[in-house]
Amino acid sequence: MAVRNSLTSNASKNVKFQTVIKAQAVQENIMSTLGSASRAKTFTASLISAVSTNRDLQACDGVSVISAALLGESLNLSPSPQLGHYYMVPFGDHGSSIKKATFQLGYKGYIQLAIRSGQYKKLNVVAVKDGELKSFNPFTEDIDVSPIEDPDAREKAKTIGYYAMFELVNGFKKCMYWSKAKMKAHAEKYSMGYKAHKGYTFWEKDFDGMAFKTMLRQLISKWGIMSIDMQNAFASDNTYKDTLNPEEAPKYEGNDEAIDVDVNEEAGEVKEEPKKQNNESLLGDLA
Repeated sequence: MAVRNSLTSNASKNVKFQTVIKAQAVQENIMSTLGSASRAKTFTASLISAVSTNRDLQACDGVSVISAALLGESLNLSPSPQLGHYYMVPFGDHGSSIKKATFQLGYKGYIQLAIRSGQYKKLNVVAVKDGELKSFNPFTEDIDVSPIEDPDAREKAKTIGYYAMFELVNGFKKCMYWSKAKMKAHAEKYSMGYKAHKGYTFWEKDFDGMAFKTMLRQLISKWGIMSIDMQNAFASDNTYKDTLNPEEAPKYEGNDEAIDVDVNEEAGEVKEEPKKQNNESLLGDLA
């Protein structure tokens, strides 16, 4: 169903979220996608709440916001920034002034999907602090550490690297260690925004969170057992897919065009206060 064409005759027009979410064709499509009216209503209310607290998402093409959220919903992940399962990140659409929201999986989303697969007995990713690492043998994957026992002192200590590991229920184990220098080189290679140090990327806002995600992605994609949901999440990460128009192929968005959603991944803090009257009027339309 060409939902976008039913909302505007100009394919290049930026259709606002408030217009899209209230359209009958869109509501019918959401209900069809999610399979029930009650689930569609809950999804719509949650999405309205999330968008009303973020000015950057409000400026995005509305169909792209809904599409990114539907990707998360199809994986049974929460859009709540407090949980950090995934984010709807505004990107500049190449060749136009339109901003589109893309689906970006958080490291906690990777953990959720791994747990649900039922294949992982243990899964961990952690920052390694200065003075903790004694040795790591990349051939045998044996690591020798002396953890800082005081939580406050450990929190304040300088991070020198990252360690991730898993053990499957069948007994197979795998682990990785990256130095922080290696992680920075990785970030500069794959994020032009971070390389330019423009201040808006997730790498600059929450380096550890992005490092954790990178470690889990590298470890699980190469050595782990991946459920269908996890495969879909990996394929959808950092992409824009118009889920309201299934015939459109997904598009990968590079980090250089990102506009940070201004959310602290760990605390889930939103800096922009929501406009209460907008939120109430939108929610009222769903009653």
